[in-house]
Amino acid sequence: MSEARTFTRSFLAEPHHIDELGHVNNSVWVQWIQDIATAHWESAALPEHQEQFFWVVVRHEIDYRGNIAVGESALGTTWIDGDPRGAKSVRAVEFTDETGKRLVSARTTWAIMDRASGRLARVRPEVLAGFRIDQ
Repeated sequence: MSEARTFTRSFLAEPHHIDELGHVNNSVWVQWIQDIATAHWESAALPEHQEQFFWVVVRHEIDYRGNIAVGESALGTTWIDGDPRGAKSVRAVEFTDETGKRLVSARTTWAIMDRASGRLARVRPEVLAGFRIDQ
């Protein structure tokens, strides 16, 4: 197995992200997980792969360990976790607060779809090559 490149992005908690408990709502964390995964794909995948394929979520596993309030930031880091299996690939995501304390950890399973056919496609090594350190 090759080692994965990480991708990092900052997220700011705005008033519309806050729930009745005074912190970022769990549904917002899910959206941020999808946002960082999409941004990673757009930054690392070759243009021809982006034109040919798109990804859909088939599973989220999320551990909520902490939270942030309005005006606070979380640093999200994501990477491809392991080798693909058929049409599926697992992505890890971690969010930390400004002190480095882990807030949210997730493993999400994504399936790759062929744009032309609208069907699942086997994840080819060359599609994930831009996400690997040793590639």
